[in-house]
Amino acid sequence: MAAGGAEERGGLEAAVRDRLRVLRERWRLGTRERGAAAFAGPQPPSLPEDAEEVSALQALPINVQLNIMSFLSPQDLCHLGSTSCYWRAAVQDPLLWRYFLLRDLPLWTSVDWKSLPDVEIFNKAFSEVSDNVLYNYMAVYKKSCPQSRRSLKSSRPRYGAVTSFLQSLVTQAEPRFAMFGPGLEELDNSLVQKMMTCPEILLVAGLPQRQIHGIGSGVSFQFNNNQKFNILTLYSTTSVERRRARAEQAVAVNKMFYQENSVVGNQQAVHYSVIAQVKKVCEVVDGFIYVANAEAHKKHDRQEELARILAMIDPALGPPNRPLLVLSCISHVSVKRIPCVYMAHQLQLNLLRQPWMVQDTVAATLAGLLSGIEWLLEEASCKNAQ
Repeated sequence: MAAGGAEERGGLEAAVRDRLRVLRERWRLGTRERGAAAFAGPQPPSLPEDAEEVSALQALPINVQLNIMSFLSPQDLCHLGSTSCYWRAAVQDPLLWRYFLLRDLPLWTSVDWKSLPDVEIFNKAFSEVSDNVLYNYMAVYKKSCPQSRRSLKSSRPRYGAVTSFLQSLVTQAEPRFAMFGPGLEELDNSLVQKMMTCPEILLVAGLPQRQIHGIGSGVSFQFNNNQKFNILTLYSTTSVERRRARAEQAVAVNKMFYQENSVVGNQQAVHYSVIAQVKKVCEVVDGFIYVANAEAHKKHDRQEELARILAMIDPALGPPNRPLLVLSCISHVSVKRIPCVYMAHQLQLNLLRQPWMVQDTVAATLAGLLSGIEWLLEEASCKNAQ
């Protein structure tokens, strides 16, 4: 999906420059013609109402104009477009926003079920794009950009009491989330260990009281020194087997799931179900945290990951609208990551029917974790309030 991105952006940048040149020449020609028509009559010379004088910014070379626009936020670009007819036409050019979209997508740190751009935006070659079939890239950018999403964020109700089934693990007032995924076990830095030992970021409010079939336990945390919540961390197997597999550079057998094969048409489909102990957890939690391995240099079977996510969020195990937070995690900041928008498409999260968000996270520093937890608590609160 990201292959050829630099070439695509380079071609778009050249096309945008050409479009701006054409726009400016048309504007100048139109202004001269309107000015000449105004002088032709018997009235005293005056500029018509729709004629505009050339501003200093407008007179700059096209390359400089494009460079200036590249530093502006979507809101700033819209404000620029309100200053004149020329800039209104310039900032509404679909190719300009396609260029911004492909340039900025890899840098965005989160995307959710409401803002994920269509995969066609990445896959359609620039040569296939014409004026008649262009997306409204300006609307797509404004909908997808995290900065725009934050500015449009609506107020959420406060967290209400929930009915708890795991009385030995959590209190009734604590939202509960099941956390699982390969990013818990495959990274060089442990996300869970950092969460347990970094009180300045996330305070531990309650230590584990019991094990869940040897593959997980519940820990209470305190968010922003206020709201408590509980995370039930589920590993693929026991700690002894995980250490052995890591020492042998092998893949540990995942004991959370068992595989069921089915035939769809002429093809055999892989389907997973959760074991009884995990099923009990899925029945009582308020949402899910999937820790994905986002390190670009490693191989990933996203189709199998999706099958396991679907097994955990199976509507037969609980309410179908429970939120899913995907922590797109790398070990430390120097590791090249898969951008969160690409992660969402790789995991085919657009197929899910409940609210979800992908949040870039760094295990060594917990960067991005609190943003994801905040979203999850808000979504769980909305679900419980309904």
